[in-house]
Amino acid sequence: MKFGVNTFIWAANFDRSNLPLLPAIKAAGFDGVEVPLFQPAQFAASDIRKGLADNGLECTICSILTGGLNMISGDAGVREKTRVHLQDCAKAAAEAGAKIIAGPLYSPVGLMTGRRRTEDEWKRAVDCYQSIGPTLAAYGVTIAIEPLNRFETYFLNTAEDAVRLAAEVDHQNIGVLFDTFHANIEEKEVAAALRSTAKYLKHFHASENDRGTPGSGHVDWQGVFGALHEMGYEGWVTIESFGFAIGEISAAASIWRDLAPTADSIAFEGVAFLKRGLAGV
Repeated sequence: MKFGVNTFIWAANFDRSNLPLLPAIKAAGFDGVEVPLFQPAQFAASDIRKGLADNGLECTICSILTGGLNMISGDAGVREKTRVHLQDCAKAAAEAGAKIIAGPLYSPVGLMTGRRRTEDEWKRAVDCYQSIGPTLAAYGVTIAIEPLNRFETYFLNTAEDAVRLAAEVDHQNIGVLFDTFHANIEEKEVAAALRSTAKYLKHFHASENDRGTPGSGHVDWQGVFGALHEMGYEGWVTIESFGFAIGEISAAASIWRDLAPTADSIAFEGVAFLKRGLAGV
């Protein structure tokens, strides 16, 4: 396994100005960082790639759909714009040296319709993912689809649904992201839900129930560690949390208080906990 940390802990974006964070991240025992990609044309791919190389780190990408993008929209023009955007994201990720793009890349976070998803919406998602599969393969990039809790999306909430979506898309470069924060809300048993993703699991977010330091809350970490080992998972174990006061990102994640003594402690104490736990299984 490789250990990563999402840079949302420190900043709302990531570019050349954030590269001084990398030596401390490396020294703390991380193998890489997860950086946000919202607008491919503005993504600092070459700066990020060089900064990572200089510090002996790798990276993964996190992303959401913004600016009116929506894979499941009833508007064919919006769907086409979203398809092109995701292809551009794949190219930008590859330029930075990333092989994973992770996130709820089906509809905007927080978009609610007041009803359950429809079969038409489901089919639109399947069709869109299938259409971008060849581009992902060409760039060597995989999309890991993230189910979110019911307060953030109505479209995809459980591991079971995420597995079903990945199975229907049926492309080697499209799979599932499992996040313990969302699973702690939606799943009856987190470890069992994680095991159910085994065939399609492409990425893993280690997040405490309150988004604080992993190991400080009530996520079933021992069950999670055991499941990862049983599954033979060899991918990224990435801490995802959010800065306490970084503007729109903190607000979007509903971070209304300090979750730990410092933002650094979430990352640096968190990775030590995860390494101990996974080594002890």
